[in-house]
Amino acid sequence: GYQLPAPEIRRIVDAPPNPALSFSPKRDKILFMKRTSLPPLSELARPELKLAGLRIDPECNCRSRMSSYVGLGMSSLSDDGLVGVERLVTGLPAGARINFVSWSPDGSHLAFVLWGIDKEDGTRSELGLWIVDVQTLEARELIGPPNYCLNTVFDSYSWLDPSTLVACVVPSARGPPPKKPLTPPSPKVLMNEEKRVVQNRTYQDLLKSKHDEDVFDYYATSELLLVSTSGDVDPLVLGEAAVYTSLDPSPDGNYLLVSTMHRPYSFSVPCGRFPKRTEVWTRSGRLVQEVADLPLAEDIPIAHDSVRQGRRSIHWRSDKPSSLYWVETQDGGDSREKVSPRDIVYSLRVDSSEAQEPEIIHKLDLRYGGSLWGNDSLALIYESWYKTRQTRTWMVAPGALGTEPRVLFDRSSEDVYSDPGSPVLRRTSFGTYVLAQVKTSDGNRNLLLDGNGATPEGKIPFLDLLNIDTGAKERIWQSQKDKYYEKVTALMSDQIDDDLDVDKLRMLISRESQTEPPQYFLWFWPDKTAVQVTNFPHPYPQLVNLQKEVIRYPRSDGVQLTATLYLPPDYEPSRDGPLPTLVWAYPREFKSKENAGQMRRSPNEFAGIGSTSPLLWLARRFAVLDGPTIPIVGEGEAEANDSYVEQLVSSAEAAVEEIIRRGVAHPDRIAVGGHSYGAFMAANLLAHAPHLFCCGIARAGAYNRTLTPFGFQSEDRTLWEAPKTYIDMSPFMLANKMQKPILLIHGEDDNNSGTLTMQSERFYDALKGHGVVCRLVLLPFESHGYVARDSVMHTLWESERWLDKFCVAATSTTGVAEKSEDSEKDASTTAAPLSSL
Repeated sequence: GYQLPAPEIRRIVDAPPNPALSFSPKRDKILFMKRTSLPPLSELARPELKLAGLRIDPECNCRSRMSSYVGLGMSSLSDDGLVGVERLVTGLPAGARINFVSWSPDGSHLAFVLWGIDKEDGTRSELGLWIVDVQTLEARELIGPPNYCLNTVFDSYSWLDPSTLVACVVPSARGPPPKKPLTPPSPKVLMNEEKRVVQNRTYQDLLKSKHDEDVFDYYATSELLLVSTSGDVDPLVLGEAAVYTSLDPSPDGNYLLVSTMHRPYSFSVPCGRFPKRTEVWTRSGRLVQEVADLPLAEDIPIAHDSVRQGRRSIHWRSDKPSSLYWVETQDGGDSREKVSPRDIVYSLRVDSSEAQEPEIIHKLDLRYGGSLWGNDSLALIYESWYKTRQTRTWMVAPGALGTEPRVLFDRSSEDVYSDPGSPVLRRTSFGTYVLAQVKTSDGNRNLLLDGNGATPEGKIPFLDLLNIDTGAKERIWQSQKDKYYEKVTALMSDQIDDDLDVDKLRMLISRESQTEPPQYFLWFWPDKTAVQVTNFPHPYPQLVNLQKEVIRYPRSDGVQLTATLYLPPDYEPSRDGPLPTLVWAYPREFKSKENAGQMRRSPNEFAGIGSTSPLLWLARRFAVLDGPTIPIVGEGEAEANDSYVEQLVSSAEAAVEEIIRRGVAHPDRIAVGGHSYGAFMAANLLAHAPHLFCCGIARAGAYNRTLTPFGFQSEDRTLWEAPKTYIDMSPFMLANKMQKPILLIHGEDDNNSGTLTMQSERFYDALKGHGVVCRLVLLPFESHGYVARDSVMHTLWESERWLDKFCVAATSTTGVAEKSEDSEKDASTTAAPLSSL
């Protein structure tokens, strides 16, 4: 049966999470969205369809396993930062679950989707669209079953204006779902008689038959309704049933950018690559124009920065009432082609009675990476290239296209020390977000840059004013660095469609320390005074005095490595001696040794502990080395993975030597673990460096790279292009040489493209076939991450049992659980064995 870990771990996992916060458009209300701890396994056991790369709940016509809120509360927020008494939203049915919460553009209403009310027979109700009047905080249903049921497989609803929404609903004339024929109508035939080169990663949950196609259409197809806040309903004229994937109103609410998916579908790729049509409609449902009709895209190259051909990234400009922009590739979508330009950004007005031709906004030699709009004189356009890690930010004037574009930033994406920060956005009266421009007393226009502030001493977030004309910077705020870690969360003085005054800025800033959870503060300029907005309790007071230190140490090739070392509360090395230690990590690829060694964390950040976090073992008197950097560097033309094993082992050796040197880790009681690519790492370390670790825990990993032959993680060469690398990196190939115990945990329904559940099953068979101490735990209904309380608790119990048996009780002679009198004595001073509970 399902087991439970030690009470001290259970208490942390079961602690109720703090509510999520949302601020009204006028910044005068705070919405508290209530959350609960982990759901029961019965939630995951409900019917689920796996179609076209999606997982669908057929009872509710939505994505399965959606997280949800269980209640809503609201407080007023005065101009001086004072928070009123919280009032709860009333009128919600018992047992209701809430998703897709959004404010109306004027902040007078909240809309949300309500689901999850169990019927008497145990099935769920269909989804309804509900609304809350912000003044009364009374909730009421706008549309819902049995008359109208929302369909949220792709989109759900959007606000057109403060009193009108457009919603996707289940077709009124839809009958019962298609029945699977007793016998197939034909064999399944896949062919490549045209000799096309089609390389794809190991996608899961794909369509497999014509019946799957019919079922996908059945649940993905919607009709469109206009719904007023008073409850009036009006079907859109062109809103006949279709697979609507997105509904995006123009900023002025007069048009809709509508995307639909259509056949032919594919058995080789998920629905994101199916044929896609994008059109502009009026809000009454009249077709204005077709923007794009993209064909099936099965053959996008696997090389980094390869993209779909045709118009992509089609969106409304946030600074205009109704103007579109999009990008078109000039290299056929293949990043291996050498062309200039590689991408072109276009813009098109649709709010004109005369037909307009698209305007070229900017030409890019790297791959387009996004746009931020300000006004006719200012927009920022990003481009980047993975192979070189180059990233550039261009400043353009979209209303004066004869103006020469200017490079604002040109840097390596790996170089966090040179990161200038991200521009702060302000809300417009349309409800969109544009570049916040700040005026100073000298009349200069400035951008407001919010930066992480990475330095060799740790992250020190900041706010800078960047002069748009000269590029000069002025720092107007910086986090404290002696005790606290502070960061900008939101701009709170953006209620006007105009430039901001630097002396009237209001910012929401979070503050935390090693022992204090994040709290929100309102900061006011020019005095830079702060008022505390929240006072959340410590989520796990039993660990309030845990010890945290960001440590640095060198690798044998000179690369500087970083890790966060956690020690239990009140631990004293000279008094308590070395502890059993859990090392939990995840490798990452770099192009530069110098950048790989940069500091990317803060010593003052609060130790957030998730439901499967390695930090839970602090409650069991373990030391935890969390996130030791394991950079896999390929400088110049070198491919990082060609020396993966050597760099992996060297990084692990440096980490282990450092924690032993500090006297906190017992050299015979160091375990290694990781999730996904971290599990792959853990298995490799036990295979290639058995002298470092007594045992390992590998969750949701992949261990045989020949089963992912068309690339994995950041590797975009195929198995046939780099066979030695694929084989050398696969711990499966070394099952006969594994010496240390390994615990494998995997969700039975893992849908991650690289980590099929079969990976753990095959690895376990190989290990068992060679007499290796191993254990395989398959979690029913779980995917790549573990959600249900039953599964999470059992995962922790399995991990606790494994660490107790092979780490706490390990000896230098065997590395397994053969306890001597001395080892029993050592264990009693560190962590109590599971058998003693």
